[in-house]
Amino acid sequence: MKNVLGDRKSIIILVGPALLVYTLVMLVPVVWSLGYTVFEGNAITGFTFVGFDNFVALVQDDRVRDALFFTIKYAIVITVGQVIFGYLLSLLYVFVLKRSSSIVRTLVFFPVVLPTVAVALMFQKMFEVAPQNGLVNELLNAVGIPSIDFFGSAGSAFLVIAIMDIWRSMGFYGVLLYAGLVDIPEETLESARLDGASGLKLVRHIVIPLSLPVLLSSIIFSINGTLKVFDSVLALTNGGPGTTTSPLTLYMFQTSFTYGEYGYGSTIALLLTILCLVVTVFIFRSSRRDLTKG
Repeated sequence: MKNVLGDRKSIIILVGPALLVYTLVMLVPVVWSLGYTVFEGNAITGFTFVGFDNFVALVQDDRVRDALFFTIKYAIVITVGQVIFGYLLSLLYVFVLKRSSSIVRTLVFFPVVLPTVAVALMFQKMFEVAPQNGLVNELLNAVGIPSIDFFGSAGSAFLVIAIMDIWRSMGFYGVLLYAGLVDIPEETLESARLDGASGLKLVRHIVIPLSLPVLLSSIIFSINGTLKVFDSVLALTNGGPGTTTSPLTLYMFQTSFTYGEYGYGSTIALLLTILCLVVTVFIFRSSRRDLTKG
């Protein structure tokens, strides 16, 4: 094995094909997209070199600021919701349901495998107010509360998006965190119980510190997914009402493929890439500091 790893020809033969595919599939499109940021137009109308005009327009574009604010708000709210509810589910699986949790885990995980469009259509029907009341408004009417147009204002539309995405994904994080909790040695938990730790005290001082690595992994999974949210918002609200629920990805898609401005769309994509890199570096540095303390 040492001879193989020390031979350059062997390394090229083993790693070369995978590196070539990765370069063609991942790096070339990124560099290509970066090149578009100094042009305007598209493949049909032709491209015109505009220098840094797209970056100036990006800074002055109010809709970019709104989309960036919505993206960050969405990422924070959904990540907190997914991880907290997922963690509560995993605690339920391990400490309450124990070995009989498989049926509950399957039922809660089921929405994860449903198509996003199907889930969005279901929530549209549940929260609709016209042409007929959905299930939620029927329940509100039953207790004397008038129907609410959930998709008529930015706040209520965001609430429906948050409920849908947290409900849909918490089963995945429940299973992910469950895998981390079952690795905690039973002897450690039993020793803590003998020392008087139980309930919330056991979770706070024993379970959370020992499950911190998988907890941080869940946060990284969630934050990276939520920053790139696209399909659920497109299917549920299409960015509305108006553009109040448009994330950066949806604005980038509309700019590039609806309005044919590849250059400005690529500039928005570059902003989103930088945002993801900054968040990822921040999380990794924070996790490294926490693990060192532990």
